Amino acid sequence: MKKHIVRIVGGDYRKTPIPVIDAPGLRPTPDRVRETLFNWLRHFWTGQFAGKQVLDLFAGTGALGLEAASHGVGRVLMVESSPQAVAALRALRTRLGADSVRIHAGDAIMVLDRLDDAVFDLVLLDPPFGKGWLDNLWPRLPNALRHGGLVYVEAEEAISAPAGFDLLRQSKAGQVHFHLFRFAATQENDNNPALEQE
Repeated sequence: MKKHIVRIVGGDYRKTPIPVIDAPGLRPTPDRVRETLFNWLRHFWTGQFAGKQVLDLFAGTGALGLEAASHGVGRVLMVESSPQAVAALRALRTRLGADSVRIHAGDAIMVLDRLDDAVFDLVLLDPPFGKGWLDNLWPRLPNALRHGGLVYVEAEEAISAPAGFDLLRQSKAGQVHFHLFRFAATQENDNNPALEQE
């Protein structure tokens, strides 16, 4: 049963409703938070979304990844472990004709471990709260990120930048703290294969 609806806030799919399915732990990023995030990205990317590679590791309703696709990034790889959410994501992608979006049914850590030095410009992290996901994800992220790549994180508390990352922006909406980090690697990894699954 559907609980409520969120909407894409900008770009080609602006105002598109995204149904929020009734699934455990599903917590879609509110419209105003996504609007803030994409204003941040517009600043740091100087408005250049075309060609950017985005990895959404906890896709859920798809609000974050579809927002990126709507803004014209080159590709979005969405990862989601809930079969119900995956089915809803695929149906919505088909309805939108969002050809830049790929959807992988699976676990975030397993996907990171199998990426084989895939290079992304942005990783979106909105994991279930209270499960210790971030501690397990941070050490794996450098292998997935281009030098200077960005990481967006939602968490139940404000978090500091781990080693190898710089905190660029942070804010709070309700009980959710959201942050934008930059990967400060010393050497760019130029490889660009990626895991994809339909």
